[in-house]
Amino acid sequence: MSQSTSRSHRPPAAKRASSGASARVTPPSSGLGALRSAAARTLGRTAGHVADATATAQDVVGGAAKALATPTGLVGAAVEAAWLTTHLALYPWGVFGRHGRDSHLEYRVEHLPPTQRGLVVSDVEAAGTPILLVHGMVDNRSIFTLLRHGLRRRGFGRVTSMNYSPFTADVRVAAVRLAEEVEALVAETGYERIHVVGHSMGGLIARYYVTRLGGDARVHTLVTLGTPHHGTYTAYGWHNQLTRQLRPGSGLMRELEQPVPQCRTRFVVYWSDLDQMVFPQRNAALHHPDLSVRTIDLHGVGHMSLPIIGSVVHGISTTLAHLDSEGHTVTPGVTELPRRGS
Repeated sequence: MSQSTSRSHRPPAAKRASSGASARVTPPSSGLGALRSAAARTLGRTAGHVADATATAQDVVGGAAKALATPTGLVGAAVEAAWLTTHLALYPWGVFGRHGRDSHLEYRVEHLPPTQRGLVVSDVEAAGTPILLVHGMVDNRSIFTLLRHGLRRRGFGRVTSMNYSPFTADVRVAAVRLAEEVEALVAETGYERIHVVGHSMGGLIARYYVTRLGGDARVHTLVTLGTPHHGTYTAYGWHNQLTRQLRPGSGLMRELEQPVPQCRTRFVVYWSDLDQMVFPQRNAALHHPDLSVRTIDLHGVGHMSLPIIGSVVHGISTTLAHLDSEGHTVTPGVTELPRRGS
């Protein structure tokens, strides 16, 4: 019995030895080979991502370099430097004040050039619709000194600007502040809808207000100048709550990409291939399936120069002179508000 038992329970090694090569034990070296293969594949994928990022960076830097290397780009760089110096001198004067002096309505036409008098004479509603200017990060209303003057020269009587804190750490909080400013302007002027022009992050604040806080009921046209609508890699240069929001793919950017059906505000978006604050520069263009967007790409214009370029001032004036409203107004001089779902 004992021998029979011992033969019927042969050691496993003996059985594996008699079963052929297919049952051989895998040597330890093959496990190391598998690890090496997995590591190689991981390194390959990482190298691919790095190569893609490098190619993107080279494309962005190359595009900016190409823009700078042209005569227009060189002139644009000189204008940017000159305006930056001027803006720094004006900066202290822009720290104070709200929109008291800016918001007075002028119907006089004798001071206007002959070609600009028609706006006030033929379309009082367009000329009187308030225009609110919103500056960018760590800036103030002084960035709009020339734009405000240019709009007034073209017949717009109510051009106002607002300041928000340079220590603002959240685009959403700034958008709530903008909502309060808009309501105050509406109550002051009697116009139910206004226009907003936002430079840099100011455009992003206005976009959040319009698309996430129901601001399309108040904003007829939103013009953005050099706004990082899809984020900017320059935001990685500083690490705080605000710059994290401005990075591509951030929570704020994902929120802004959400559907906004029946949004009534029309968007006019300016971006430049020489913008030194938005990388890649094309991220200052706005792409959203639910929004009515007109995009204007500029060549050889720096970030700070966008609000002072003659073509931009003229383009904004031309756009805001056409309200594109339908039907009669609620009261004379007020754009009718269409009902949602109508």
